Amino acid sequence: MIASLIPEFVTQHAPVLQVVIPLMGAALCSMLWRPRLAWGFALLVAWVTFLIAVALLYNVLQTGPISYEIGGWAAPLGIEYRVDALGAFVIFLVASMAAVVTPYARDSVEQELEPNRISLFYTLYLLFIAGMLGILVTGDVFNLFVFLEISSLSVYVLISMGRDRRALTSAFSYLVMGSIGATFIVIGIGLMYAMTGTLNMADLAMRLPAVMDTRTIPVALAFITVGISLKLALFPLHLWLPNAYTFAPSAVSAIVASTSSKVAVYMFLRFFFTIFGVGFAFDVMGLQYVLMPLALIAALATSLVAIFETNVKRLLAYSSLAQIGYIVLGISFGTELGVTAAILHVFNHGLMKGALFLAVGCLVYRIGSVDLHHIRGIGRRMPLTMAAVVAGGLSLIGMPLTVGFISKWYLLLAAVDRGWWPIVIVLLATSLMAMIYIWRIVEAAYFQPLPDEHADVREAPLTLLIPTWILVTANFYFGIDSSFTTDIARRAAESLLGMLP
Repeated sequence: MIASLIPEFVTQHAPVLQVVIPLMGAALCSMLWRPRLAWGFALLVAWVTFLIAVALLYNVLQTGPISYEIGGWAAPLGIEYRVDALGAFVIFLVASMAAVVTPYARDSVEQELEPNRISLFYTLYLLFIAGMLGILVTGDVFNLFVFLEISSLSVYVLISMGRDRRALTSAFSYLVMGSIGATFIVIGIGLMYAMTGTLNMADLAMRLPAVMDTRTIPVALAFITVGISLKLALFPLHLWLPNAYTFAPSAVSAIVASTSSKVAVYMFLRFFFTIFGVGFAFDVMGLQYVLMPLALIAALATSLVAIFETNVKRLLAYSSLAQIGYIVLGISFGTELGVTAAILHVFNHGLMKGALFLAVGCLVYRIGSVDLHHIRGIGRRMPLTMAAVVAGGLSLIGMPLTVGFISKWYLLLAAVDRGWWPIVIVLLATSLMAMIYIWRIVEAAYFQPLPDEHADVREAPLTLLIPTWILVTANFYFGIDSSFTTDIARRAAESLLGMLP
């Protein structure tokens, strides 16, 4: 039934349309100077992109990986777009978040940005989406780098548009660190090309084993690992992220927190498992002995820092670093259960953090601050907004019936399967820490007196609440019935580990 609703043209060209539509949309959006017109056009592009992502995911699940030859040139001579279960799953996440955040952005962006900058905002917003999706569909490592730079340059400017003056310094810090990361990645790609003469991912996977015993390939792996770790904000290369999330416009914080690090995880998985291969990355290079300690430290240290933060956006930024630690921990296991948990948490964390940042954006819209001191008693004046914060917080803690519980359950199963009980203790301890810093928000909003200056504060408008509650509902829906997401994550993990063709 679903297949009959998908036009044949979209089915045939879905991989390239996934990138071309937001990319061309960004160019056209730059010509629309009226803020509402620019927003309306961006909304149309976001929803068309989302529908294509749904079609692409459905097609991949039904028929297997899709290969699309650009210009009719066969790979590896030509550029290939290739989408498998992992790519389609993350594409669905990115497109879904864009479809939800764009309607939210109308009122939020109009309040936080000057009118003459709104058209530029949506142009860069669509470029960011195009870059993210390009990374996910391309089967060529150099094109992956190009799309990475498109998304990165766009997000630097988007973050700098925050109304706080510190947004500019935060964007500059991100630019410096991101540029270093991109340089490391392109050096690693260059080293692989020098040894194999190809940039196609599938072709690299076939040619690399013949040159694995050289010094060049391990060096290439090291450069790429460091470069992606910077983009991912893996401890201790995370210092750019808290300020970037804190001082960016609310809509930017939501879309970046829910997609950017997830696409960086995809890059990790694609390089480690598809290109270099799990045998070389883990058995030969022992990558797990680097990733696992860093992931555990990230989960513990950043959760501890979050407990003492007074700015809610900054608190959520540090909790994101802890969640990134969970994802990398799952990858470091190198097992089906571990990789399944990592992929599942990519999707689930996108939902929970998107919901939380949208809810926090509602607070910014009404009271102009998210400091714990300024949100005292606000639960009485903004009950729907604070209910969304609490619901997202429960998912972040990992309470049953939420997506956070599903992810952590699979991580616990993966640790128990290997007999690593200290890791189980760390996971439980960090969940307890999450409970503490979420409780600090709840305590301020519900159990402290409302300041006189907020006595007339009203609930956020429906244009902000509806997108927020769509993501809150998704947090519970996929937490109650996780069969759809877990099946895709398991299938993607089996494919990466060579258990499926």
